Amino acid sequence: MTKNSAALPTRKRSRGAQQYDLTEDKDTRDVFRLLRNRSFGTRTEVARLPKLSPSRLRAAVTLLLRNGFLVAPHQDGQDAAQRPVHLRANAGCGHVIGVDIGGSNLRIALADMRGAILGKWSASTKQTSSPSMVIAQIREGLSEILRATSVPRSSLQAIAVGAPGVTDATKGEVLATSYLRGWTDVPLRSLLESALHIPVAVENDVRMAAIGENWMGAARGIENFAFLAIGTGIAAGIFINGKLLHGSDWSAGEVGYMLVPGTPQVAAKRSMPGSLESIIGGEGIKLRWQRSVKGKRVRQLQVLAATEIFDRAHAGDRLAKRVLETSAHLLAYAVYNISLVLNCSLFVLGGGVGMSKPLFNATKNVLARFKEPSVPKLALSKLGPDAQLMGAIRLALDKSEPYIGSKI
Repeated sequence: MTKNSAALPTRKRSRGAQQYDLTEDKDTRDVFRLLRNRSFGTRTEVARLPKLSPSRLRAAVTLLLRNGFLVAPHQDGQDAAQRPVHLRANAGCGHVIGVDIGGSNLRIALADMRGAILGKWSASTKQTSSPSMVIAQIREGLSEILRATSVPRSSLQAIAVGAPGVTDATKGEVLATSYLRGWTDVPLRSLLESALHIPVAVENDVRMAAIGENWMGAARGIENFAFLAIGTGIAAGIFINGKLLHGSDWSAGEVGYMLVPGTPQVAAKRSMPGSLESIIGGEGIKLRWQRSVKGKRVRQLQVLAATEIFDRAHAGDRLAKRVLETSAHLLAYAVYNISLVLNCSLFVLGGGVGMSKPLFNATKNVLARFKEPSVPKLALSKLGPDAQLMGAIRLALDKSEPYIGSKI
């Protein structure tokens, strides 16, 4: 039992009253969710949004106002009898935590109930990547960020964690990852709930980034899109009809294993880089550059990162252009093939390599040659490295919604 649920008073209800209260709680969560990211002029404007009867809407708004989850600010100088009742979520009615566990860094963000970030904390995971060590780091970072922001621990309503690798979001387990040592079938949610005593949600880090982009980024409000994270490896977070796609064994979006023309025709192995990412992942790009300059350039030019190679291509370097053109063609093939199967209206490129503007422009030019059935739209991430954190905050806010209803 979580700390918040343990503190709730018990209420005796008849079967009929209990059913009404359960509906009532859902109504309050629905209205609070709608107002969390928006401010509306009047109750009339709010009434156009949820599919609630006027009486149920009125009851939900009244309960949320009475319990401090909504506020109704007004402009100074307005007569109380004349001003419209403005409604918005009370940002200070609680707080949530978003966590991004990376192969080299751990990042934590504290946000209010409207998703505004109040503070951040980070640490290296290079020498402390075992599950127990990472959990200890999260506890340390949580304490530090609460101390720095003067937010009481009792104000925390939920935490959401993005982890690299195959992740069972329903059970909150990290099934397998090649980026962290000892992470096989790790029950991360239960371990963190035992350590922190607050509700925890766990999701794959790339899907978490897709949630962030759909909430606050380049795919805001778009129901069918794919977020392609290109760094050391390649993976996708996919939204279909407004819902995140996980697949039957939580492996949907592992596009780094795709076989496209020009990539090695090898079977997928989870412990090894996939066919596509072995060529256009960060390490694959560096390797192709090193091979192309071998015997032709001084040695120091062979240690360039993928984005530096692409920048050289943009500046006119002939050998770097070849590497860029190959990468753009393979990425365009992957995007086109995915679009044919899923009919996504948008592909958002993110990650350290995916955010390269030369790669984006070159890939866009290749895609423009594919006239039929339609050219997939390409966009760069608007959130950049914060996509995972913003997705985690959004997921934590969603995780906290049962708390809203239970406190009414």
